[in-house]
Amino acid sequence: MFVNARAIIERETDTGIEIVVQTRNKPEEGGRWLELPGGRVEEFESLPGALQREIKEETGLDLTDIEGLRRKVDTNNKETNVECLQPFAVYQTTKGPVDSMGVYFRCKAEGELLEIGHETKNIHWLPVQQIADLMRNDRDKFSWVDQGGLLFYLSQIKAE
Repeated sequence: MFVNARAIIERETDTGIEIVVQTRNKPEEGGRWLELPGGRVEEFESLPGALQREIKEETGLDLTDIEGLRRKVDTNNKETNVECLQPFAVYQTTKGPVDSMGVYFRCKAEGELLEIGHETKNIHWLPVQQIADLMRNDRDKFSWVDQGGLLFYLSQIKAE
């Protein structure tokens, strides 16, 4: 099973909230779908560390705020360490081509988007309203693994 850290990077504009989306630039994955930035957590890598690394590699952005990180607790024992934190959402695939689980974090970032990132392209800000419209009318524009995360995100911001 793979473990992933994924970001919902938000920014406020005059017309509303936008989030960063991208296309995977790996021939074996087809590069057809929009997705949220993020990727695999390496062995003994912290979730926040993996998130920051993946976002920098894929988008060029530096995360300035990761929601829930202020409540993080570390055990920091002599030979072990366990982090406990509260992400925005957790997902697990229960059917499909890849057995994975992961966490979504709501984030803020600064910097300029790359034209092409590490295994990514078409990196851009997309208005949340357009994401909601696509999820309602053409959900398959998004990667299958992020569809649940986006539906959850849209339900949460609607409730705020």
